Amino acid sequence: MVQTKMLLRARLATMALFFISGALYASWGLHVPTLKEKFALSEIMLSVALFMVAAGPISIMTRIGAWVTRVGGRAACTAGGLLLCACLALLLFIPWFVLLLPLLALFGMSAGLMDVAVNAEAAAVETALRKPIMSTLHGVFSIGGAIGAALGGLALSAGITPLHHLLFASAIGASVVLIARPALLPPVETRAIAQPRDAWRGLWLLGTMACIAFIAEGAMYDWATVYMRDSLHTQYGTAGAAYAVFAAGMALGRLCGDPIRARAGNEKCVLVSGALACIGMTIALVWQKPGTALAGFMLTGLGLANIVPVIFAAAARIQNTHAAESIARVAGMGYVGFLLGPVLIGVIAHLTTLPIGLSLVAICAALIAGLGPRALRGRVRRN
Repeated sequence: MVQTKMLLRARLATMALFFISGALYASWGLHVPTLKEKFALSEIMLSVALFMVAAGPISIMTRIGAWVTRVGGRAACTAGGLLLCACLALLLFIPWFVLLLPLLALFGMSAGLMDVAVNAEAAAVETALRKPIMSTLHGVFSIGGAIGAALGGLALSAGITPLHHLLFASAIGASVVLIARPALLPPVETRAIAQPRDAWRGLWLLGTMACIAFIAEGAMYDWATVYMRDSLHTQYGTAGAAYAVFAAGMALGRLCGDPIRARAGNEKCVLVSGALACIGMTIALVWQKPGTALAGFMLTGLGLANIVPVIFAAAARIQNTHAAESIARVAGMGYVGFLLGPVLIGVIAHLTTLPIGLSLVAICAALIAGLGPRALRGRVRRN
């Protein structure tokens, strides 16, 4: 009974951290235009700023895993969460762009640390419970992002200044992190592991799948609205719905993902998910009508929803590895895809057309359906 209550508290605390992570990242996203206006940034300089956020975690991801393993999930989640809140609170205090860049890199690093720490904690709770929960927790992250963006938009519309909004969001985030801390699983003693060749091969396969999945996700978040506006010539409101329906599909798919994983298994889940995303994107690009495109984007979100949670859960359970280090290596490769995806779409679109560029998403989904089950096969036996 005591063990059951402890695991329930740990699950709820981990869920709270996923939720607040999504809300904090959405708060940052709301103020990208604010930073552009404050520092009078051109598109090129804004791209440099956004690159710093993405490059920050990639630069230290391998070290993050070892550190999280050494200090434990409880300490790592607390440190990552508080550092993320501090960086968010300072964003609009910075007076010069040259100082903003290192702060954005630190913000990206803290987001990466939080990402690895909460996923390692989720994997530990999932293993202890002996049932899938990872997809649901990633769904909670998506819900946190949606609610954080909605509340932030309402606050700004009500006249609250961007600075006060970020300070308030950071204070709420720090409070949630500190309240959740005692309920997280206690640290366990770990020892160094000499990772055999099979373990490295498994991590590279899963990391490659994560990179492909993040290429598709990043492209959808950045280019779906542009496709609706420029290729299908819709109004701004209809074009904005592309992002909304894709995000809704992601959230819905993740909230329904754990029962599917429990019934069908990880390999079949990834196979069906990749196929569904490929079909959805093909529908959106071939039948170029606004309503059909939105339906296709919804299917694409449903398909992509559970691929990364399944990959992270599998990475955490590879034999002869520490969960945090495995997740960090796989996530690091995934972040490279998230960074490259929108750029690749833009280059292909510039050389050809945007629909041809976005076909990369369908190709990525097909690769996941074809190669994902092989990457997962036999790599999740550790309990």
